[in-house]
Amino acid sequence: MSLQFIQDQFEESAKVLKAFMADENNFKNIEAASQLMLEAIQNNRKIISCGNGGSMSDAMHFAEELSGRFRGDRPSLPAMSISDPSYMSCVINDYGADAVFSRYVQGMGFKGDVLIAISTSGNSANVINAAKVAKEQGMIVVAFTGKTGGELANLADVEIRAPHSDYADRVQEIHIKVIHSLIHYIEQKLFTNL
Repeated sequence: MSLQFIQDQFEESAKVLKAFMADENNFKNIEAASQLMLEAIQNNRKIISCGNGGSMSDAMHFAEELSGRFRGDRPSLPAMSISDPSYMSCVINDYGADAVFSRYVQGMGFKGDVLIAISTSGNSANVINAAKVAKEQGMIVVAFTGKTGGELANLADVEIRAPHSDYADRVQEIHIKVIHSLIHYIEQKLFTNL
């Protein structure tokens, strides 16, 4: 392993980001998603996020920075991630992994709430199932995807898709930038003093 190998990783990451930034529709989709979430919060609704593996970490990151703190001091905002280990192990044991997110959405999601469904392939069965239940319940679905967008793209009110990459980590790098952009937009719109 060499210094060049490390530099190449950063070059590859920058190339994916540059490709994402070259498409103005990506910024329009971020703005549309931000506006839907802002309206949900203003209407006393909540945001629920889910994903697997690194995408679960992104879902948790999104929820904690809205309910906790991002850049400035302000009231907590209604966001939660589906990530409680005892809940998840219960559902996986009794119903299987494909039901782990949809069951939570069924119990906790209501009309006007927003589901952030994260899948780097767009084909994670448990995320797709959550999006289907969310739509049935009158929720808004914002999907973070990669590659072709997969089945999840067809269930989204707004899809934010990272440029095609052979590896999930490059997709996740775009997703975390989008997450921070969404949170910052919401904060700035709700709290003009930040």
